Amino acid sequence: MAVKKDESVEGSLPGELMQLVLSIASKWGDDDTDPDTINVELMSGAMTNAVFQISWPAKTEKVTRRVLGRVYGVGVEHFFDRVDEIRTFEFLSSKGHGPKLLGKSAEGRIEQFIEARTLSADDLRDPEVSTLIAGKLRQFHSIVIPGTTKEVVLWNRLRKWLEKAKRLCSTEQTTEFRLGDLENEISLLEKELSREPPEIGFCHNDLQYGNIMIENTARLITFIDYEYATYNPIAYDFANHFCEMAANYHTHTPHVLDYSRYPGSEERHRFISSYLSSSGNHPSDEEVEKLAVYAEKYTLANHLFWGLWGAISANVNTIDFKYLEYSRQRFEQYWLRKPELLGISGDDL
Repeated sequence: MAVKKDESVEGSLPGELMQLVLSIASKWGDDDTDPDTINVELMSGAMTNAVFQISWPAKTEKVTRRVLGRVYGVGVEHFFDRVDEIRTFEFLSSKGHGPKLLGKSAEGRIEQFIEARTLSADDLRDPEVSTLIAGKLRQFHSIVIPGTTKEVVLWNRLRKWLEKAKRLCSTEQTTEFRLGDLENEISLLEKELSREPPEIGFCHNDLQYGNIMIENTARLITFIDYEYATYNPIAYDFANHFCEMAANYHTHTPHVLDYSRYPGSEERHRFISSYLSSSGNHPSDEEVEKLAVYAEKYTLANHLFWGLWGAISANVNTIDFKYLEYSRQRFEQYWLRKPELLGISGDDL
């Protein structure tokens, strides 16, 4: 995410989080840091939480300390359990994935500031970077979260979100987005995509460019922001990643999706081949093709996932993002691509 100067939010970190920052500063040797010397800048690109870069001058060294502050968004309880999310974050952090947790409160948390560059939309199209992402994703999918069952979460989550969307959306929104039809559509997708047992892994489920960082010297990839991470078919994570290539959240119209940027067959196959090869195996063309076909079909579930997310967010979230227009594009893509990818209608259940 990029830092965005915004006079309306500069210095607006909630009191509890500012106290956490002062406590962290003290632990790092910056005793009695003047709050007026702490710089708080909103980082653009976040659509679930408000994220801030927080910095202050060190007292004993000629350096600038930096941490990341995450203020929990309004209405996130509609999407995931915050306690579970923090537990996952802490576990992944302890295993060397992502930033360290430095402090938390009911309003948000303070995280380690990773000295790496957040990817841009164009970075996802770089073959070298894409290969690095694929290898990291293979590692991520192998993570075992203690106390959880390795079962697909996608379908139940879609059904829960659909019920919430029906309660929150206006009559006009419900009609336009065809929410009344989506229970059948979810069941149809579950049936069609479960004909063969899918390979299940611990999926990020939100692998957009803003959630991927790269250390330029060592060329190390780090995934961040695990709010939606759960066990799911690995093909769904590919689908999500490919769909995100149509987005650029750092333009004047961050909600607009450009599907002419969706990766072509060669690009998708290359990513999947890199993923499978990263463990030392040499996949056959048939293995790559099979997974690529499933990934394409899972884009339908991904369009429903983020379409429902946008419909709910529009009614609960205060972040400046045109959620309804984003949802509209996702639902349109679902109905546009369904005949091609499934070759059946919702009446064929």
